[in-house]
Amino acid sequence: MSQEIPANVKEAVEFDPWLKPFAQVLSERRYLADKWVYDITHATPDGSYQSLAKFTRDSIKNYGLHANKQTKEIYYKEWAPNAKRAFLVGEFNNWDGTNHELKNKDEFGNFSITIPPLADGSFAIPHDSKIKVKFQLEDGSEIYRLPAWITRATQPTKETAKQFGPTYEGRFWNPDNEYHFQHQRPKFNQKTDSLRIYEAHVGISSPEPKVTSYKEFTQNVLPRIQKLGYDAIQLMAIMEHAYYASFGYQVTNFFAASSRYGTPEDLKELIDTAHGMGILVLLDVVHSHASKNVEDGLNNFDGSDHQYFHSISSGRGEHPLWDSRLFNYGSFEVQRFLLSNLTYYIDTYKFDGFRFDGVTSMLYMHHGVGAGGAFSGDYNEYLSKERSAVDHEALAYLMIANDLVHELLPESAVTIAEDVSGYPTLCLPRHMGGGGFDYRLAMALPDMWIKILKTKTDEQWDLANIVFTLTNRRYGEKVVAYCESHDQALVGDKTLAFWLMDAEMYTGMSTLQEPSLVIDRGIALHKLIRLLTHALGGEAYLNFEGNEFGHPEWLDFPNVNNGDSYHYARRQFNLVDDHLLRYQHLNNFDSAMQHCEKNHQWLNTPQAYVSLKNESDKVIAFERNGLLFIFNLHPNNSYTDYRVGIEQAGTYRIVLNSDRPEFGGHNRIDENGRFQTTDLEWNNRKNFLQVYIPSRTAIVLALE
Repeated sequence: MSQEIPANVKEAVEFDPWLKPFAQVLSERRYLADKWVYDITHATPDGSYQSLAKFTRDSIKNYGLHANKQTKEIYYKEWAPNAKRAFLVGEFNNWDGTNHELKNKDEFGNFSITIPPLADGSFAIPHDSKIKVKFQLEDGSEIYRLPAWITRATQPTKETAKQFGPTYEGRFWNPDNEYHFQHQRPKFNQKTDSLRIYEAHVGISSPEPKVTSYKEFTQNVLPRIQKLGYDAIQLMAIMEHAYYASFGYQVTNFFAASSRYGTPEDLKELIDTAHGMGILVLLDVVHSHASKNVEDGLNNFDGSDHQYFHSISSGRGEHPLWDSRLFNYGSFEVQRFLLSNLTYYIDTYKFDGFRFDGVTSMLYMHHGVGAGGAFSGDYNEYLSKERSAVDHEALAYLMIANDLVHELLPESAVTIAEDVSGYPTLCLPRHMGGGGFDYRLAMALPDMWIKILKTKTDEQWDLANIVFTLTNRRYGEKVVAYCESHDQALVGDKTLAFWLMDAEMYTGMSTLQEPSLVIDRGIALHKLIRLLTHALGGEAYLNFEGNEFGHPEWLDFPNVNNGDSYHYARRQFNLVDDHLLRYQHLNNFDSAMQHCEKNHQWLNTPQAYVSLKNESDKVIAFERNGLLFIFNLHPNNSYTDYRVGIEQAGTYRIVLNSDRPEFGGHNRIDENGRFQTTDLEWNNRKNFLQVYIPSRTAIVLALE
């Protein structure tokens, strides 16, 4: 007798029948998330319903520091169950640890205080003044912390750092003139619109060896992104992190936008300007772990090691590789903190969605480390009660986070999971029994390209394996394709351009000389790899800042090992602006590729039909959304009247040609020609046409 499929995952199992043996496990995992949603949405004085959005918005209003513009009162609330007493201290009271005690510690461990205005009617705490909270513990000891919900934290001056150490300083942010948004969010339909993402780090966005500001990014980089044709920006390292070299992944202050680049109002202007250009802005959100910093972070915040995190003694409180703390997602107050964090960035800064960092680490007790992280795709590794090591609480949190984001932005929300494991159903809708993410990163693709360039000659490229890897994704679960991201740019690795051209990039990129064989090959393959990944690898596409023009050097943040140098912590946009250098050619092609997709919309469509993988000719041909893509990866051979199968009959024209001179090509293809199909079956397609396809080129054809 077959087991009945639980109703709460029936749609997912019907969508993927291979899930049927694991339906009960899927059901239990969904049940936990749904139970938590019920608990949160009924956490009201009378048990009545409230939406997730209302719960988080009310939490944002109730926790942290808040200034009432009408009454000039300041309200502060902090959750610190291990503390006996709490005091607000700062420049406003000369750091007097006795004057402003937070009273009314409730049964949950919440302290609060309302500070009246001064006699002259002004706020008692000046705008942007330094502030901390002092806790007195049961043993009489005292500890100082930055408020957990602080919205601004800054680096100390050199003089202060010498005297008190490099601990970040909390600031009371209450400007007289807050930034007022001028533009609506861009219209984005998750079901039909394409997503072309430009991944960027504000601090490195200048040719100068310095920390770039929000304003400089707005003025200098946003116009580049718009011109290139990207319709979304993914901003890294926005959540405050005391250690710059952590790339933003050791977060200390979750509600504070990084002050290295400017003020919160400057970030609002950046996002508003992007919206005015029709560009979505996504936040690289880090809820997978937190910095171990104590005085300016969440670690040991109230004197205990288990307030926001699993305890150290449990064996679950620290990440084995990242030297960081791991959240206790089963705690109601941790759920409040993290969910409210998402709402805060959507409401306050108008972010349009999130790339969730470290999802694989969150999903599994082994964090994807060691033998447990060697995923083969066997469903038992994810769904078996005996063999899987899934952290049910972390998975439930991610489900609820997706519920919240899509409730706040029902039509335009974008959520992306950084998951290398391929967890089944992660990117199916919640109502089907899935995880609720819109996309996962196709993390196998950059690994494939790097491995090929490191270990294979051009003649050894295995086209069948390349196509398999590019198309190997779960049906109905969308992925973001990319051939390199910030990971490949970091010191110790190389970008694709560097793997292809290496040291010759320093001497051979001048347009005043003929390109060497290395440069000619590198430019050609750089274009083909990116277009092949773009067109075949997913339902969205991502590029890391600078890689569109083949940025020549790695990325290394200032640290003790490099003498605190900013030389490699920058993006050399000056190279692409120099018309005597060949970087412009790669930039031109990337722009043409993005605009071609914008005009013909192949990304957010069903997977391509690959009709040809000819290993000896090194030719790949496939159709997607009515377009015909033809790649000749052979290092030497060009083909005249090359026959390619195609389903739709008609007359075709070239809409993208990698061999154009402005793309660093050799101008061997006549784009004025037209290609008429012949009504004879070829490669399992109803028709064929014939093209001239030179070596190391790609063309895209569309119906007239």
